Parts: sequence; C-alpha cells; structure tokens
Amino acid sequence: MALVPRFVQSSPLYLSPTIICHLKPSFLLRENPEKVPKSNFTRRIGAIATMAKVLLAREAIFNVKIANGFDFKMVAPGQTLEEAESGIRGHALALLQVKALIESEAWKDMQKALRKSSSLLKQDIYTIIQSKPGSMRPQLRKLYSNLFNNVTRLDYAARDNDATQVWEYYEKIAITLDDILSRI
Repeated sequence: MALVPRFVQSSPLYLSPTIICHLKPSFLLRENPEKVPKSNFTRRIGAIATMAKVLLAREAIFNVKIANGFDFKMVAPGQTLEEAESGIRGHALALLQVKALIESEAWKDMQKALRKSSSLLKQDIYTIIQSKPGSMRPQLRKLYSNLFNNVTRLDYAARDNDATQVWEYYEKIAITLDDILSRI
C-alpha cells in the first residue's frame, strides 16, 4: 500500500494548504505489466565481462609489436616516413603547377588539380610532422595550417572567378610551401 499526499484547505479564509496523507487502495496498486522474459544475463554482468575481456586482451590488441596489434596513429594507411619524404617534393611541385591553369583562367580544371595535389601533399606533410621531435612540431603544424587554409581560400576564390584573390593566395601558398620544405 502506498501513501499519497492530498492537499486540503482547513478554512476558506486561510490560504495556506495543509498536506494530509492517506493510503491508496490496494486494487489501484496492481498493474498488469507486459510479460518480459527474464534473463540471467544482466547489463552489469555484461559490462563486467566486456571490461574483463578488454583488460585481459589489452596487450594483444593495442601492442603494435605484435603482428595483429592496432596502430592508432593518424597517418595515411600504409604510408611510411620514407614514402612521405620521397613523395613530398613531387606533390609540392604538382601543387605549384596549377599556376599554368591560373594563367589560362581554367578555374574548374585548376580546382580539380588543386584538390588532388593538395590532398596527397597533406598526407605527406602530416606523416613527416608526426615523425619530427616534439619541439619542432608546433612550428610545422602552424605552417601546415596556414598552407592548407590558403589552399582552401584559393579554391573558393577560383570558384568565384576572382583572379586577383587567386593570385594572392597562390603567392601565399608558394611562400609557405618553400618555408615548410626548408624546415623539413
């Protein structure tokens, strides 16, 4: 049986309500819940079993030295430092070769070439930055950010057919790219 509060006023002139509790009839307490099959497997047991499995298998899952261990670095799949270093010059040159497309004002072709070369260059530079010592990384990340922000701005300027801004961002890209390549 449950106690249910009921608000009652003692007199009409007195405005503060008084709380009185009374018992709820037992026939109102009975509800017919839907029949749900009971399981001996609870959420708590499942969580404990999962955590135990992860803790016991932690070394096998997260150890990179083991053949099937996971490597959670943010590097392009299958790209090594040597591949990034050998490809960065070619991808940087491809990025700078959009100059001919800018001169001819072939904006759509320039955007396609820009996007292709910049995505490959982005992977290479990121891989190389990750391999550098911690003291060099902040400077390289800032240059990396400036370079690809200018690439995005160049893409937008080409979309808007704004030749003056396209040339401005192209010059900024060339300067930043030279700075990055000299530091790497």
